[in-house]
Amino acid sequence: MRRLPPLGAVRAFEAAARHLHFTRAADELAVTQAAISHQVRQLEEWLGQPLFERRGRVLALTPTGAAYLNDLTPALDRIAAASATARRPANGPVRMSVLPSLASCWLMPHLPALQAAHPEIDLQLTTTAELWDGKDTRFDLGLRSGPGGWPGLNSALLATEILSPVCSPAQRQALPTPCTPADLLGHRLLHDTPKGNWNRWFSAAGHPDLAVPAGLNLSDSALALQAAADGQGIALGRLFLAAGDLRAGRLLMPCPQLRIPNDYAYWLVWPARHDANPAITAVREWICATAQAERAALEQVLAEH
Repeated sequence: MRRLPPLGAVRAFEAAARHLHFTRAADELAVTQAAISHQVRQLEEWLGQPLFERRGRVLALTPTGAAYLNDLTPALDRIAAASATARRPANGPVRMSVLPSLASCWLMPHLPALQAAHPEIDLQLTTTAELWDGKDTRFDLGLRSGPGGWPGLNSALLATEILSPVCSPAQRQALPTPCTPADLLGHRLLHDTPKGNWNRWFSAAGHPDLAVPAGLNLSDSALALQAAADGQGIALGRLFLAAGDLRAGRLLMPCPQLRIPNDYAYWLVWPARHDANPAITAVREWICATAQAERAALEQVLAEH
């Protein structure tokens, strides 16, 4: 049988230790300062150890208190997350944090298929470029771009990324056939974030010392693909995101054989605590299967170019 301290006193100590201030802890927990002080003394008596050093109005943690706080905060985070999961119905809602470019270029066109396959699931999407560490209980799943290695999260690789120039059909007609890297320099180049990918591409194409024109700078890769499809210039396309436009003929590859791998890939991430939730598992499995089908379709498009 577990021998646990008074949990109310544990919460009071953890809040006071984070703030190093009893009044701020009281405000956070919506109790009085006297209640915090009483609960901390109760916990110290239960442990038989002082947790704070009181130097007049200055509050400091003892070595025992600092070590205790270091263990308690993640434990309370896990309790809060597990409780939030347990309070939710098994069929949803499923809340997902999605990178904006991945949402607009890839996920949204496929959502009708997910809704048809799982009409019982209430899917809630939030687009954000901010990283999600899994501790934020607002979300259950995350669709991210990165090098991999997501501490504290399970992950599934959706697709590695390949970069190659893409442009509208009208822009392609203005370029020679076959098209060389130097042929692109007389046209506006579209740059997205992170900067420098055009330099990498020209270097891989045999022009490491080429001065790449400034062109048009955009903060999002989806915007760069849209601008290219609208004939505003040539983008260095992330081909997994561009796959739908390539299949539809809205985008073409003027130099199809000159492709470079990107450092980042696309990942689905989730906390292990959601492994037993059937709705989250269903969405997760659907995303992985859809990404696999998209990779196969993209390989076919590249083989035809």
